[in-house]
Amino acid sequence: MPTATDAPAERPLDKRSLWVALALILATTAGVSWWQQQREARLGRELAAQARPGDIHMLSSTQCGYCTQARRWLQAQQVPFTECFVERDAACAAQFRALMQPGTPVLLVRGQVQLGFSPQQLRQRLAEPPG
Repeated sequence: MPTATDAPAERPLDKRSLWVALALILATTAGVSWWQQQREARLGRELAAQARPGDIHMLSSTQCGYCTQARRWLQAQQVPFTECFVERDAACAAQFRALMQPGTPVLLVRGQVQLGFSPQQLRQRLAEPPG
């Protein structure tokens, strides 16, 4: 009958194995990040090519972090859009109230309401025939 002293001895982890594992994790993370950046850049180019001045209007709030992210993304991708702020512009505030949306940003894409910012939804809306 085996006893505790008969158990096989555990091998200490090899430092080389740890370095290889770490390198694989870092390479995988870098690869995923690169792929996401490429996909986002491609989406930005598509939207910039599809959007015409007047197609996208964003109702924003000065305190809205999502509005800031959307604005920065659209500007970085050179997608034409207009924007108004509900706190600064009475007409913008009235339009926001009339749309009865729960928050900002609200995008009007060729007159169609889109709550929140999603480049993928924006691409879908712009791909639809105007009407």
